[in-house]
Amino acid sequence: MVTETFLHPWAIAAVIAVAVAALVAGWFARAAKRERAAVTWVANASYLTSLPSFRSRMSKYRVLLSGLAVVLIGAVVATGFLTARPVEKVTRADELATRDIVLCLDVSGSMIEYDTQVVEKFLELLPSFNGERIALSIWNSTSRTVFPLTDDYDLVEEELRYAADALDFDLDSLDDLSFDPAAYDRLLDFVLGTTGLGDSSSSLVGDGLATCALSFDLTDTERSRSIILATDNEVFGNEIYTLPEAGELVADRGITLHGFYAGEVTPTSAAQEKEYRDVVELHDGLFYASDDPGAVDGIIDNITSQQAAELDANPEVVVSDRPEQFFPWLMALIGIYILAVWRLRT
Repeated sequence: MVTETFLHPWAIAAVIAVAVAALVAGWFARAAKRERAAVTWVANASYLTSLPSFRSRMSKYRVLLSGLAVVLIGAVVATGFLTARPVEKVTRADELATRDIVLCLDVSGSMIEYDTQVVEKFLELLPSFNGERIALSIWNSTSRTVFPLTDDYDLVEEELRYAADALDFDLDSLDDLSFDPAAYDRLLDFVLGTTGLGDSSSSLVGDGLATCALSFDLTDTERSRSIILATDNEVFGNEIYTLPEAGELVADRGITLHGFYAGEVTPTSAAQEKEYRDVVELHDGLFYASDDPGAVDGIIDNITSQQAAELDANPEVVVSDRPEQFFPWLMALIGIYILAVWRLRT
């Protein structure tokens, strides 16, 4: 199917502008003819043509006439391009945008010092996307959707940059009251809604991951779905889903799970890191430390290698008029032409 625009409003405006310029030029020409007819001849005035002031004025007059000719040629060329209707053709099909990605971020206290780094990794992923829908879900003891699945990358970048700024907070500064109150307010505002169970529970990883798995819409449509989970897997409190159970839920829904591990692996955290890695790799996902320089490229390669589901649709060729390169030039040249004609008359 071909969609085509046969007459662009700017083309009509161009024709009107040219017509107005012609009318204005004709009016000036008629006025000049009337002035010449009203000339009074004076005897013994031939010496005036030898005066330096007269010669200087005639030189300027000739330069102005030459410039006017150039302006007219430019206006004719611009009008010709507009008359030829410059267009842009784009072949579009609804098979695009069949990949959905949910960024799933742990914002518990133990993660705050790493979260800005993780969000910056998310920002590194962004330029590699082309049509994919992206969502951000944050969680601690409960979850909050920062933005649902969207392909508005300006919005995504704005929200991620705000998240990176809000999470860039030193929790140790609360102990000696050296913190910036405005920065603390930004942090509290950003994590609002993620501590619904109070201080008794924190970093419920399985529940957070399960919520992210439920963030995908269009469940009856064949699509490529991925979750990028970032956590240190330090759980405090009773979970509805354990991390392995949430991993099974993700797999049952046909979602690929990739993991960022934030924090250092110590003797006390080695078991949590291993459990996290095992869950991710059990379901063929990729597991990286958050500071791994190869993490972004690895995850992007995996996501883009997944078979994009093609929705039933006929390719569509969209033909759009593109006069914007020539229309401003035509308007400027007509304006210069009218000004030059007025200047010649005076």
